[in-house]
Amino acid sequence: MKAVVEFIGTFLFVFTIGMVLIEREELIVLAPFAIGAALTVLVYAGGHVSGGHYNPAVSLSVLVRRRLTVRDSVLYWIAQFLAAAAAAYLVLYMKGFPSITAFSPAGFVLPLIAEFLFTFALCYVVLNTTTAKGTAGNSFYGLAIGFTVMVGAFAVGGVSGAAFNPAVAIGLTVMGMFPWENLWYLLVGEFLGALVAALVFRATAPKDA
Repeated sequence: MKAVVEFIGTFLFVFTIGMVLIEREELIVLAPFAIGAALTVLVYAGGHVSGGHYNPAVSLSVLVRRRLTVRDSVLYWIAQFLAAAAAAYLVLYMKGFPSITAFSPAGFVLPLIAEFLFTFALCYVVLNTTTAKGTAGNSFYGLAIGFTVMVGAFAVGGVSGAAFNPAVAIGLTVMGMFPWENLWYLLVGEFLGALVAALVFRATAPKDA
């Protein structure tokens, strides 16, 4: 059931992003609000069942933090990637391919750094608000997670496209929003950010490790 919840949440999240971004130039400045709000409500909806990751990078950080089994992490990744692809194809069915590629930088260093930093921030927030003893039982974790994504989208959306999520990166690539040749460094930055966040959490919160 946990993987099913991850599928549903990831599907709705990627679907929302695609529907907001494709051919909605007049609303593009407000997209981070919609995306952050979508993640917030979905985390609250499924967090008590699966943890509300909806993001393979977050699942990796929780795995390294030892709050997720290898078996569950693999099931989560399968569900998340399948959901992203399904959402992408539904968006394309409803809206068609975008007339222009939303993001195609000249180089890869700055986008990789941007994805690393805010995926790190997202995973660091997730670990500290949902798995730490000092924040156990809190009711603000969904807002903290959603606002982290919103802030990141405003801060580096023009640098990397602000995916911070391998499932989102793949979904937007399938939709034609990102070129396929950009995908590798988005994924590298995101998974590396997740791994470092988990290691930093374990080093700075040894009593929680």
